[in-house]
Amino acid sequence: MENDAAILDCPNELCQAPNNLTDKYCKQCGTFLPKRFLWVAGEVKYLGKPGEIIGDRYLIIKDSILFDTKPGTVPNAPEPSNIQAIRPYLRLIPYRLNAPQVYGILPISQGNSTQEILLLEKPPLVVNSNSQLEVSLCPSLDKAWSQATSLRQLNWLWQIAQLWQPLATEGVASTLLNWQLLRTEGSLVKLLELQADRQPGLTLKDLGAFWLQLQANSQPAIAEFLLQVCNLLQEGKIHAAEQLVSVLDQGLAELGRGKGENGKSPTSTAIAIATKSDTGPSRQRNEDACYPPSGSHVTKPPENSALAIVCDGIGGHEGGNVASNLAIETIQQQIQQLTQVPSDHINPTTFLEDLQRAAASANDKISQRNDSESRQGRQRMGTTLVMALPVAHEMYIAHVGDSRAYWITRQGCYQVTLDDDVASREVRLGYAIYRDAVLQGSSGSLVQALGMGSSNSLHPTAERYILDEDSIFLLCSDGLSDFDRVEQHWETEILPILAGDTDVVTATDKLVEIANTQNGHDNVTIALMYYQIRFQEPETPIKVGSVEPLVIPEVKYEVNTALPQQAPAVTTQRTQVVPDTITKRRSPVPLQLVVLAFLFVAGATIGIIWRIYNQQNSNNNNPPPTPTLPGVSSDPTSTISASPLATNNGSALPTRIPLKPGVIITTTDLGIGFQRVQSLESLPQKSLPEIPIPTGSKLQVINPPAKDARPEEEDMVQLKVCSIPPSSPTSLLRKGDIGWVSFAQIKKKIAVESSPPGGQTPEKPDPCLGNG
Repeated sequence: MENDAAILDCPNELCQAPNNLTDKYCKQCGTFLPKRFLWVAGEVKYLGKPGEIIGDRYLIIKDSILFDTKPGTVPNAPEPSNIQAIRPYLRLIPYRLNAPQVYGILPISQGNSTQEILLLEKPPLVVNSNSQLEVSLCPSLDKAWSQATSLRQLNWLWQIAQLWQPLATEGVASTLLNWQLLRTEGSLVKLLELQADRQPGLTLKDLGAFWLQLQANSQPAIAEFLLQVCNLLQEGKIHAAEQLVSVLDQGLAELGRGKGENGKSPTSTAIAIATKSDTGPSRQRNEDACYPPSGSHVTKPPENSALAIVCDGIGGHEGGNVASNLAIETIQQQIQQLTQVPSDHINPTTFLEDLQRAAASANDKISQRNDSESRQGRQRMGTTLVMALPVAHEMYIAHVGDSRAYWITRQGCYQVTLDDDVASREVRLGYAIYRDAVLQGSSGSLVQALGMGSSNSLHPTAERYILDEDSIFLLCSDGLSDFDRVEQHWETEILPILAGDTDVVTATDKLVEIANTQNGHDNVTIALMYYQIRFQEPETPIKVGSVEPLVIPEVKYEVNTALPQQAPAVTTQRTQVVPDTITKRRSPVPLQLVVLAFLFVAGATIGIIWRIYNQQNSNNNNPPPTPTLPGVSSDPTSTISASPLATNNGSALPTRIPLKPGVIITTTDLGIGFQRVQSLESLPQKSLPEIPIPTGSKLQVINPPAKDARPEEEDMVQLKVCSIPPSSPTSLLRKGDIGWVSFAQIKKKIAVESSPPGGQTPEKPDPCLGNG
């Protein structure tokens, strides 16, 4: 509904001229006018009538849908003291393709009180093509289910399975059990808002019962498969999200191996790639690089693989171009070996790890070059990385830094990578909403890039996406993505490829021209990949094969008492790499010193551990209530108790608790997320699932938080699982597991077992010594 009195202010702070609501560009200065539709989270009694303006800027479209008429003005942000209430939205930013993100807060006066309304951006909406302000919500999953192909139906379930563990960790898993909140935007499952769990203990059994409602309207090819999956979930035979994803992966693969009409495969794909790299009007040297080389046009078939890479060098005249080209060469060689494996023999989890190892190999090559040339600090050369590799019905994306990947379909343009910069880190740690974080100093500085240090301190992000419709993937350096140029031009320059009105080569040339004329401050590099898929319903229904148990490989552990060190900061004319909280291994020391140190530490540690279990900490009987999401009701009886850190005499420990290596801690609350890793050298990654630690578990500190870290930073503590209570048989953790937990999570939810005076005999065995 359009209000004739409403105007859309130009976001250019030097212009701010009024425009019509449907104008695409400012009539006075030509600035792009973004159309930002917002969703009001929670139940609000009354906002106003459609067509009214509230908060001096938000036009009421209908129901809980608003339109921001002042997109250039920063929205109100919650107070720091209230940020905890919306923390699940912030911490789920790596999953923003499916999960909603906070736009801002709208204060509404109601009588003598003021209510803060939570506004979410990019809700799942269908926009009327004849009017940019006539919108409606995308259909709920249960309403759209019967009209979808079997491939898309499995794709939707696969996405929900991927979301289960992260949402459960944040206490909002019930969102996935509410049809009104589960919306479908083409092939994507979009969550309308997050719903706080009213009762603890939601399990995959609940999800199985919920999915069973879809079985009757499923496509014949997967109806029996879905029934089997639901039964396995309800019987507890699929008890972990990883198992569920694996079973759905088997179903997707089996669907692709079926037979359609005339006995042919039901799925066929075709891929076209175009690349271009340009120095730009203001630079003397091109530090970017891409694969295939700039100016290439590659199609599959006839080519066997369709890898695309974009790198943006860091280091100026010091060697950014050397770093980007070295990364391209190393990764291309590594990936070429992977593409020789038939798609039906690829394990997705292993393949993601292979992509991360390829990025690590490139990092080591550049780091070795830096070290051999004695480059330190700002003289070190480095590069960002983003790459895309399609395999059958999947797209694998890996990245480091701020070069981006976008996914364009007929429904929209989606940024699938999250920049490795300070602003994104602040949001991911739950400190601020994104639109507030980007206004802070050094918000665009990188926290990691290839070549800055050892691979032990590198965390490449690797994700995969199921493709069930024609799609375009745009990889680009920030020469194009800066100032939202992709968001401004995707509909006119990229979307026509899907309609056959242009091709990837023409679109790539046009995007480089836009980057040079409308940005022009940097090099620009683009790789455009057009993915086409044809799918026919298979004639033979699929069934669930064997459900693989969740296998946790045995690893040998050793206590590493080395303190975390910071990666070197690197500054260039354009990009700054700032240190993140990262643990590094120390340089090797002579064997004689190792033996002497081992004997000394072993003797001291055994004495401490024998005493450490003599007394148990007391817990606080008056825990603070768990914050609830604004506008979302939650049962107060479901509040999870939290116990402060305590000494053996019950007094509170200071904020910076002395978590030294070897100290045993006991969890006194649920909700602590444990990132399990394979070895001591493995570091925490935002892409790793967080496994809840059962209450009463005992863990041993391996690597404590850095001594020089800020108290407000969410440091990571490395722990070893000593024991799990017998009352928690369904836990995914096992004795001997090692992993990472955020300091901010555990500092209020553990008890530290203090040591009695020396020389006493322990009253109970040490579970970490194998006799517990």
